[in-house]
Amino acid sequence: MEAAISVAEQRNPKLNALCCTRFDAAMELARKADLKGRFGALPFLLKDSGLSATFLESTIGSRLFRGMTSAAEATLNTRFMADGFLSFGRTTVPEFCMAPTTEAVVYGGPTRNPWDASRSSGGSSGGAAAAVAAGIVPIAHGSDGGGSIRIPSSCCGVYGLKPSRGLVPYGPARGEGWGGLAVDGVITRTVRDSAAALDGIAGMELGQPYAAPPRPESYLALLDRPFDRPLRIAVWTEAWEDIEIAPECLDAVRKTAGLLAGLGHEVSEAPLPALKYSSFVNAIIDVMSASVTLTVNGYIRQKPVDDLASLLEPAIFDAYQRGKTMSAETYALAINRFHSIARLLETYMLDYDFVLTPTLTQLPAKLGSLTMQDDFKSFRTAAGRYTTFLAIINASGQPAASLPLHQTKAGLPVGVQLIGRFGAEAALLQVSAQLEAAAPWIGRRPTAF
Repeated sequence: MEAAISVAEQRNPKLNALCCTRFDAAMELARKADLKGRFGALPFLLKDSGLSATFLESTIGSRLFRGMTSAAEATLNTRFMADGFLSFGRTTVPEFCMAPTTEAVVYGGPTRNPWDASRSSGGSSGGAAAAVAAGIVPIAHGSDGGGSIRIPSSCCGVYGLKPSRGLVPYGPARGEGWGGLAVDGVITRTVRDSAAALDGIAGMELGQPYAAPPRPESYLALLDRPFDRPLRIAVWTEAWEDIEIAPECLDAVRKTAGLLAGLGHEVSEAPLPALKYSSFVNAIIDVMSASVTLTVNGYIRQKPVDDLASLLEPAIFDAYQRGKTMSAETYALAINRFHSIARLLETYMLDYDFVLTPTLTQLPAKLGSLTMQDDFKSFRTAAGRYTTFLAIINASGQPAASLPLHQTKAGLPVGVQLIGRFGAEAALLQVSAQLEAAAPWIGRRPTAF
């Protein structure tokens, strides 16, 4: 814990990745800690996403929620603690976790990318990925409602897996987030650590609205097991509606395809499934807007405010206004669109074990290029062009991981995404481990300090 706090104090002033820290209390927690679970007594960071933890305040990236406390632990946090994680702070997020970059006003400035301080660390788990990449902790909590684990993992050159819907508990206060899009997980430097963490946090909880997919007794124990046949892997090198993909992102995909073929797998470029992407983005905008209204109204009923607009960033205030006037039919249609995506993608994957895509369509965004100063629809439409291959997998509920296999000539991380079938975390972790062994990334260190 002394080491983690020392690195945090040295590197966080430049990154702005940590918030709600309790260093003195954490040292006392560490002094009293017993070794338990898979991780013993390991310094850890919770995302400032509102995950209930009695030890740490939360803001959800918003001035409105500054200083919010919890009376009880979330089920997930209970599992983190049982596995040996010692949380000593939270990591920064965009307001309400609704952006692919972390630049919330409440933190006094943007969270910077450890590889290039002029660029975003990604979002919404931007602080978590930056903290792991910078060596403050080897593993941190993340959540993903539209790419929020995979985006920052790609930007910061770390490994991030989004689990299948229902595999990781979301309660007990809530059963779902964003119409079933949101899931929790971790961001790590190694595939091994993600597998070990999933062993500790996976599994249904009482009253959960979604059935967790079948899981093995241990993901970690299966990590080095060879496949009994070559995997069938589809490769996507174009995006819907002529959305542009940066050459560096395509180059990363093609190099990864070569690695997979070299490992003996059957790799082939494949057509995109036929979906109307702009309609899907509109559905996300509707569900997010409804979520903002629900969250804000729930808070201000208990603590009324005089000037709500001054406490919310412009895009989020606009989302709040949109949600207040949204019809029930509009919301129900958005949920139906998510469900149709799930059926489309799962049917598509009957012919494949995995799909390989760019994680992002562009290199990590320059700070200030995607801001909450716009109206919410324009902001989220721009975000959708940057994260085209990500939120569809939140709608389908499938697992997906961003792997830090590549860098530009200037040393900027470029992630690639592997999408698995529903419930196929074990196989996804296995093939991730094969790629990690074929093209190791553990020796890379950020240069922006």
